[in-house]
Amino acid sequence: MTGLWDDVRDPFALFAEWFAQARDKEINDPDAMALATAGADLMPNVRMVLLKEYDPRGFVFYSNRESQKGGELAANMQAAGVLHWKSLRRQVRFRGPVEEVAPEQADAYFASRPRDSRIGAWASRQSRPLEGRFALEAAVAREAARFGLGEVPRPPYWSGWRIRPLSIEFWQDKPFRLHDRLIFRRAALDAPFEIVHFYP
Repeated sequence: MTGLWDDVRDPFALFAEWFAQARDKEINDPDAMALATAGADLMPNVRMVLLKEYDPRGFVFYSNRESQKGGELAANMQAAGVLHWKSLRRQVRFRGPVEEVAPEQADAYFASRPRDSRIGAWASRQSRPLEGRFALEAAVAREAARFGLGEVPRPPYWSGWRIRPLSIEFWQDKPFRLHDRLIFRRAALDAPFEIVHFYP
C-alpha cells in the first residue's frame, strides 16, 4: 500500500477535490459519465450522460423517462456510473440504488438549460425510431413555434435520477499497471462506509 490515501475518510470530499481538478485539466466534458442500467430482462446497457449534480446523497443525471434508460430504471432502480479523466489518469466509479429527484430540483435544472435544449426535450421522442432528420427538425420547429417567446417548462416525462452509492471506487494510474484503488463500501445507505484498498 502506497499511503497515498491514508488520511482520506470522506468519499464525497475526495470526489469534490478530484472533480474540481478535472474541470481544470480535462479538455472535453469532465462531467461525462458512463451510466449502466439493466431492465427487467437484466440485460445491461451503458451510455454516456452528464453528471449534473452531486452531494453526500449521491450523483445526479437527467433524461427522458420514456427513453430506454428511463424504462430500464423504472423496472430496476439500480445503476452504476464511472467518470474517467484521461488527462489526470484517474477514474471514479460507483453503484447503488437509484431514486428520482424531487420535481422542484428537476424544474430548477431544466430551467438552467439553454432554451434550444429545452425545446429539444419537447421535440425528441428519445430512444424511439426516427423516420429521418427532417422529422426531428420539423418537430423542433413546431415546438419552437408553440412556445414562441414564452417560457419553456419541463416536460412531464423529463426528470432526474440520483444514484445513491453503496460503493465508490477511486482509481489512480501508476507505472507498470500497479494502480492505486481505494474503495468505500457499505451494506446499506444508512451505514458508515468501510474503507479498503484493492490490488490493481
